[in-house]
Amino acid sequence: MVELIGLIIFGAVIGALARLFMKGSQPIGILWTILLGALGALAGSFLAGLIGVEDTAGIDWIRWIISIVMAIVFISIYMGATNKSSRR
Repeated sequence: MVELIGLIIFGAVIGALARLFMKGSQPIGILWTILLGALGALAGSFLAGLIGVEDTAGIDWIRWIISIVMAIVFISIYMGATNKSSRR
C-alpha cells in the first residue's frame, strides 16, 4: 500500500514537471497527469537500470531526468492518440 501511495505522489510530481517543460498547454486532467507521470517514472526507473544508473549516491538526477522525458513522451502519445492539440 505504501508503494502505491509513493507511486501516485511520484507520478504526480513527474507528470507536473513534464507538463511544465512541454511547450504550450496540455488539455489533460490531473488524473491523466498522475497516471502518465507514474508510467514515465516506471519507464525511467527501468531505463536507468538498463544503463546502470539506478543507484547513485545522493539524489538520482539522471533517473529523474529520464523519468520526466519518458512522461513527456507518454503525454505526447496520449495527446496524439486522443486528438488533443497543444493550445498556445
